Amino acid sequence: MDFQLNYGKGKAQFSLPEARLAGIVSPNPVPTELLNEAEVLRSLEKPIGSLPLDRIVEEGEKVVVVTSDITRPVPSYRILPILMDELLSSGTKVEDITIVLALGSHRKHTEEEKRALVGEDVFQLGVGIIDSDMDDCVRLGFCQNGTPVDVFRPVAEADRIICVGNIEFHYFAGYSGGAKAIMPGTSSHDAIQANHSNMVKEGACAGNLDTNPVRQDIDQILEFITIDFIVNVVLDEKKNIVKSFAGDPILAHREGCRFLDGMYKIPIERKADVVILSPGGFPKDINIYQSQKGLDNAGHAVRDGGIVIWSASAAEGFGEKTFEEWMRTKTPDEMIEEIRTNFKLGGHKAAAIAMLLKKAKIYLVSDLQEDLVRSIHFVPYGNIQEALDDALLELGREAKVLVMPQAGSTLPYVR
Repeated sequence: MDFQLNYGKGKAQFSLPEARLAGIVSPNPVPTELLNEAEVLRSLEKPIGSLPLDRIVEEGEKVVVVTSDITRPVPSYRILPILMDELLSSGTKVEDITIVLALGSHRKHTEEEKRALVGEDVFQLGVGIIDSDMDDCVRLGFCQNGTPVDVFRPVAEADRIICVGNIEFHYFAGYSGGAKAIMPGTSSHDAIQANHSNMVKEGACAGNLDTNPVRQDIDQILEFITIDFIVNVVLDEKKNIVKSFAGDPILAHREGCRFLDGMYKIPIERKADVVILSPGGFPKDINIYQSQKGLDNAGHAVRDGGIVIWSASAAEGFGEKTFEEWMRTKTPDEMIEEIRTNFKLGGHKAAAIAMLLKKAKIYLVSDLQEDLVRSIHFVPYGNIQEALDDALLELGREAKVLVMPQAGSTLPYVR
């Protein structure tokens, strides 16, 4: 059988004897009547648990629209033009609207990246488009877990806040979307670190909301700041918007999570000897830091002692300084011990990788130098086929292979 997985902005190919295939973890088919802009418009016309946007925002109010940065697959260029039309037609002036690109702890954007994110029409409107800044936040209080509620000043001082995002599984927040645009999207370093430190607690895992301490922080910020409206979308493997959920930041988000479960939570009969994964291509494999999410989902599907073949371009390298430092200087045991005793933002992803390394070997197919890959505890390969041939040779003729073409989105679980 021939396979073709997304790799960066291109494709990676390999072949596998059908007898060796344990299965393909692909999204479940879901009925869709509308796609992309038409679906977003439908959701705005029928918001969940909320008045329509044109009955919320009043003329003269300062409006902030928070959307994701370039490391996320949110098709803001499809969503924002519709939101701008809605706001401008209700009397809001261009000069009263600011688009905030939620960086969290990520790097700033170039002007070309800002233009690509928001779309040419919105860029030409003259709307303010700014990156969030961890060093310019207002402290509004503390969550029950002790996490400070620090919010980027232009967001905290706005009259109305609209949050745009996508909903997918998150390896310790349960799901993306909802108030996550603010916490950690537009929060301070201290707030992000405190929130993420809850990842070591019970319940902090993909697909869990109700007892997840990380998500509890995220949702509790709504006691300190009002998110007036959200637009959260679910994407298919081609990055089309198949469903949009607009309205209340909790009710609309939760309905979106239920839809996501039906599409991307995939049962498997048993864990596989070998799992081949692509996070889904650009931007999900832009660097190691971002593509780790797909790796974590694949960890749910590989048996102890198995092999994970991680196909991720990582053209921008590590993606985060502390993460790079931990990966370069610590053993897996040291990472796991330190994250439990001295949580550090960035190190948390290194520790998550370390926990998988204690369970399985990781073969990395990437654009990184081989010596670098070896130094960070992975086995380097130039292509998937070579990695697969060696994995089958090592694990024997009865080894079974599970393929995850959209590992950044799909969450396998043993039936």
